[in-house]
Amino acid sequence: METRERYIHAAIALLREGGYARAGINEIVAASGAPKGSLYHHFPGGKQEIVREALDAYTLAVGEYAARALAGASTPARRVRALFAAVAQRLEASGFRSSCAAGAVALDLDADLEAVRDAVHAFFAAWVALVAPHFPLRDPARAASFASLLLTAIEGGYVRGRAEHSTRALDEAAEWLSAVAERECAARPARGPQSRTRKR
Repeated sequence: METRERYIHAAIALLREGGYARAGINEIVAASGAPKGSLYHHFPGGKQEIVREALDAYTLAVGEYAARALAGASTPARRVRALFAAVAQRLEASGFRSSCAAGAVALDLDADLEAVRDAVHAFFAAWVALVAPHFPLRDPARAASFASLLLTAIEGGYVRGRAEHSTRALDEAAEWLSAVAERECAARPARGPQSRTRKR
């Protein structure tokens, strides 16, 4: 990898392990194996800049693996299970030490990290926008709301999974939410004024 990419990948790994506080400049340099002097060449804004760019890269990477999981599932229930299974696999592969980078950073946000907060918010918004169209509910707003619920359950599942060294919370959420998805997507769409017809 190019030096810049090495910094980004190291920052993502550290953010997933311990949020913003864990991803110090010295820690990023050590994890990347690249020289410290070149970090400020690539990221003159220092820690906040590299964290923002790391979150941007993480957003793309998560979008790709979520899209792959969704593409392989043929029903709403299977799509929910596939998403949660992909997350559970990532959590287990990390030895229950790493979770969502954006979720971990969100716990560290304060008033002087507004630009970082924007990057976290952008991750959440992108995830919802990607997932929502895969659930054909009665209108796009309802589909986005359901996708948002899935995201909330995943973030909570990461927290519990790390504490419990188990994917049980994610597995349970997948079972409940897959049933909700199947029921809601099978429901008749709401009929608006234009869809009403009179019997003659």
